[in-house]
Amino acid sequence: MPLLDLLQIGAPVFIVTAIGYFWRLRALPFNQSFVTQFVALIGAPALTFVTLLNSHFALADIARMGGATLACLLLFAAVAAPALRLLGYDRRVYLPSLIFPNIGNMGLPICLYAFGERGLALAMIYFTITSIGQFTFGPAMAQGRITLAALFRAPFLYAALAAVACSQAGIVAPDWVVKSLKLVGDVTIPLMLLGLGCALAEFGASAWPRQTAFSLARIGLGLFGGLVVSSAFGFNGAERGVLIVESAMPVAVFNYFFAREYGAHEEEVAGLVLISTALSYVLSPFILLIAL
Repeated sequence: MPLLDLLQIGAPVFIVTAIGYFWRLRALPFNQSFVTQFVALIGAPALTFVTLLNSHFALADIARMGGATLACLLLFAAVAAPALRLLGYDRRVYLPSLIFPNIGNMGLPICLYAFGERGLALAMIYFTITSIGQFTFGPAMAQGRITLAALFRAPFLYAALAAVACSQAGIVAPDWVVKSLKLVGDVTIPLMLLGLGCALAEFGASAWPRQTAFSLARIGLGLFGGLVVSSAFGFNGAERGVLIVESAMPVAVFNYFFAREYGAHEEEVAGLVLISTALSYVLSPFILLIAL
């Protein structure tokens, strides 16, 4: 695929994120709390439900993609945990950032533009499985104990289960319900990108050589894991591409929120989010070249 086409796939993601970034730099009004709550409680569940409902995946296909996602996360942990211990770095700070990529703000729109509606549906499966891990083990690693409370309060989980149940049982949701949820879901990705841009404008990088090294490690480990697992599962086409793209995303913003809440050196994690996201925009055409 020509480089120009690869750049065009990532251009909408970059442009909308940049709008949020410069909007925040100009100190123009943007309620980050509202956007975060809206996406978490309404937007993401609506997008998840409609996308999975319309995907018409067989249960075996959902299980394969979910299993491949879980295999990626376990591989990231298996490589990162002993490496951090060997190098003497605090796993509470760095391990979540190496395991959990930004599969929402960046991964979903890139998969949509690169692989179409089927790619978005596959990415939603990756999103759901990863978010389950992130909302359980993410806080657990930051605070030192496991809690399931955040997971069971996450509406996207119930939306995914409901969509799969309706699809497998052949239940047809009322047209007005699907259209309403689709309307809400359609605004979710732009809001997520604007919110990402505003969040990046607030972050800083205080130790950029170390943070750059860890940022490259996150993207490189993700790319390696996506290639290995997609090959092991015999994926090709959109399945392979989505697994590679989602796995190679930068550090998730939620890692910063958890680090800030539980006192796990949030300034260091903020730098990882900022630098890894910037590197991801530069490297995304090459990642797409491998994935497509």
